[in-house]
Amino acid sequence: MEERSVTLGEYEVLEDMLIDGLKIVQDTRLYRFTSDSVLLSRFAKPKKGEKVADFCSGSGIVAFHFYALNREKLRNAEFTLFEMQKPLADLSVKTAEYNGFTNFKTVNCKLQELPKEYEETFSLVLCNPPYERGGFENEDYAKAVCRKEITITLPEIAKAAAKALKFGGRIAMLHRADRIAEVCYTLKEENIEVKKIQFVGGRYGSKPYLVMVEGGKGGKSCCEILPTIYNE
Repeated sequence: MEERSVTLGEYEVLEDMLIDGLKIVQDTRLYRFTSDSVLLSRFAKPKKGEKVADFCSGSGIVAFHFYALNREKLRNAEFTLFEMQKPLADLSVKTAEYNGFTNFKTVNCKLQELPKEYEETFSLVLCNPPYERGGFENEDYAKAVCRKEITITLPEIAKAAAKALKFGGRIAMLHRADRIAEVCYTLKEENIEVKKIQFVGGRYGSKPYLVMVEGGKGGKSCCEILPTIYNE
């Protein structure tokens, strides 16, 4: 990939993705990605010729990291990043430009208003959603909506994924471990069958705090439980 120059704003910085010298543009005032995003990009498994959507993409770390990890297999893949907050969406545009990723497109919209042109389009949806409940008292609103179900809920994400995926397409997402039952039945209500589950703990032997799931649109009932991993 050919590295190109981009004009950074006053609060924008280039951060290393720790893969082949690739970098991601971040704004120090806005929500910045956590290890959750990297875990999800490693959990999702690529297929050749993918058309990938990244829901609640923020500055795009999940999609960019997933692509960077699997560039050989994803050589001809197309990526569309969906982000509601324009300042975050603009960061992903700059990252794609800086790294010379010509197969990335960013759409600034609410998932509840997914444009019709993207219905039944994708073979894979990646999603690191806001998964905390509760208000955002004493928090910066732009950061709070990235963490908490203020502007979108789990059922709305499931509905959008069902619209966006082709029959047989997959969604790879993460959520709170203590909401695993809700994740499974909410996806199933949209004809997405959970096919793979992996829990994430902190210290070795600790209670899981996250869960990653892969679901297939129109899939049959059969689920693989992977060994718990620890994000120490």
